[in-house]
Amino acid sequence: MNVMTYRGYSARVEFDPDDELFVGRLAGINDVVGFHAVSVAELKAAFHEAVDDYVETCRKIGKAPERPFSGKVMFRVAPEVHANAALAAQLAGKSLNQWGAEALEEASRQQLSGAEPRAAQLRIRKARRKDPPSIAMSGGQPAGEGSSPPRRRA
Repeated sequence: MNVMTYRGYSARVEFDPDDELFVGRLAGINDVVGFHAVSVAELKAAFHEAVDDYVETCRKIGKAPERPFSGKVMFRVAPEVHANAALAAQLAGKSLNQWGAEALEEASRQQLSGAEPRAAQLRIRKARRKDPPSIAMSGGQPAGEGSSPPRRRA
């Protein structure tokens, strides 16, 4: 994902191979504001011009320009997810709101930086391990207790 930011507004940019140009659109607002250019330098200038024009047009017509997001979020999740999040928040000594805000902040920062989310990093690390888990069972007994030692993977 290619993102540009200017004056508090962000835009997502894509390249259109058919027309051989960059196309962008302001993100996070309901008004549709787009721009395009054939080079990166022109794209940056077109983005700045689009934001400036949007703010000026709103001023001229007496409308407050939309600002990206108010900070209030409301969404639905499965009851199990809600219960797990509430428990995780309680165990962390935080309100569900505070815990959720921190989780969203971390996930969005990682997504925007292109980093893997922490849960995905942990899954990848576990998959890359060469030693079997220490609680591996062999013949109904924990490994190492009266059983043959666990085999190492090649």
